Amino acid sequence: MDPDFSRLDAYLDDNGLDGYLLNADGEDSDQRYLSGFTAPDPFVTLYTGEVHVLVSSLEYGRAKREARADTVERHADYDGHAKIEEHGLTEGHQLVLAEFLDAHDAEVVAAPEEFPLGTADGLRAHGVEINADHEGVIQHIRANKLPEELEHIREAQQANERSMATAERMIRDADVNGDGELVYDGELLTSERVKEEIEVSLLRDGCSLDTTIVACGADAADPHDRGSGPLRADESIIIDIFPRDKESGYFADMTRTFVKDEPSDTIQDWYDLTLEAQEAALDALGPGVSGSEVHAAVCDVYEDAGWPTLRSDPETETGFIHTTGHGVGLDIHEYPRVSTAENELEPGHVVTIEPGLYDPQYGGVRIEDIVVVTEDGYENFTDYEKTLVV
Repeated sequence: MDPDFSRLDAYLDDNGLDGYLLNADGEDSDQRYLSGFTAPDPFVTLYTGEVHVLVSSLEYGRAKREARADTVERHADYDGHAKIEEHGLTEGHQLVLAEFLDAHDAEVVAAPEEFPLGTADGLRAHGVEINADHEGVIQHIRANKLPEELEHIREAQQANERSMATAERMIRDADVNGDGELVYDGELLTSERVKEEIEVSLLRDGCSLDTTIVACGADAADPHDRGSGPLRADESIIIDIFPRDKESGYFADMTRTFVKDEPSDTIQDWYDLTLEAQEAALDALGPGVSGSEVHAAVCDVYEDAGWPTLRSDPETETGFIHTTGHGVGLDIHEYPRVSTAENELEPGHVVTIEPGLYDPQYGGVRIEDIVVVTEDGYENFTDYEKTLVV
């Protein structure tokens, strides 16, 4: 992959900066994107128009093979061991980093707001001017996905849909006992059991996830309740799966709502209304449109039907109580936002569209697709059927 860093070049020029500095491990998405490298321990990437990586000796050989960098150096190249012996671990590392920056003519640099405070103070003490990047410039660059990135997300979503099919099949094939609980293979079908099978399916497809949502009944009324315990017939079951491809690092995201047997009139009405709200959002979606306009289209549908939203009632605890969507890429939640925030959607932006309604008295309903904004509209990466009753 060959990212376009012209926007970063312009940011450096406009702000009189010599470079952009990252000090984080490979789980930091800006670090992974800028360096093209991942490692379990923090390492340093400096962008000056070229990419320079500084790693420990442990990671040096792999970084030379894998990093998307013009230069790869190690602490030993700056007498790291001697500096640590003389000055101690903390100051020794700071001296190595200061010398590394000096070697690449980087006296004035920017760094993310999350940059380590101790490291920033140490660099300032050694003559480096370091400024916080409040714009999130690399996050904005990452938002415009390249074709290779879109393919990674598409592949993760295909694995996601196979795992959703596993979950739906378990609910469909379950029996109902006298207490209204679902029974599968002779045992109570619980949220935990379904999540386990989702994870197994994803692992077989080379994906992983730290958590997922299988929430039934009142649990489903809280958008981020992970769900627990037996699943029940006639109650809404929200399944929200957001796996990450272990090789590429890119996420997918999808939510479906199911009811085993007969939904209440309220849940059925909510489901139909949420489908309408999602279609309204998709109709509004396109390049040059603000994410706030897409969010407003969803609010209009719900409010016209008499349900509260955070726009109509910022203190409501029922109704539509979250935003319409978010960016997806190397992070599960990233720029841009599909919310009240004013951010213009551009070709290559990958976002979720996930309206929903919630009330502990009835449960919850959410339907989520993942789409990419294109030059003339959008492409939906989600092929999974939208059916309430299973």
